Amino acid sequence: MSAILQKIHTYECQLFYRVNSLFQKRYLNFFFSKITHLGGATFTIASAFILLLYSKGDLHEAAILCCCTLTLSHIPVHFLKRFYPRKRPYLKLKGAFVQKNPLKDHSFPSGHTTAFISVTLPIMIYLPITAFILLPLLLCVAFSRIYLGLHYPSDVFFGILLGTFTTFISQFFIYHL
Repeated sequence: MSAILQKIHTYECQLFYRVNSLFQKRYLNFFFSKITHLGGATFTIASAFILLLYSKGDLHEAAILCCCTLTLSHIPVHFLKRFYPRKRPYLKLKGAFVQKNPLKDHSFPSGHTTAFISVTLPIMIYLPITAFILLPLLLCVAFSRIYLGLHYPSDVFFGILLGTFTTFISQFFIYHL
């Protein structure tokens, strides 16, 4: 089992280096350093509450689900970061590129990715046409976390799974109980 986990870790580090090695491109640095903030607490919480306060119809239903999912998804994020203290790749891997003043808390799972999918997936469920805009944004936010040297690919992947799972759990509890 240990040999399998080591191979997975080796592959993940190689994938991280491939993505992070693009860091020396000035325009990509600017783009990803800005878009990553769409997954931050300020943007996701503000967006969810603004939608909740000012929307109607299907968008309001999505806003209710956004708020519930965002809240519920960050309980496991908080505990996983505490009890699975995985160092960020720029702290662990030699030659990883990172911007000034990087995050210093634990890496697993990606809170930005979890938060952004927790807000965007409910909107895409209720208003599928928005997926043309929100899905590429989601992929950019997720990719940015690796590109910027802040997360391993599995941190981001688990953030996507966690946000997706909590969206469907929240939807079940809100509308079926």
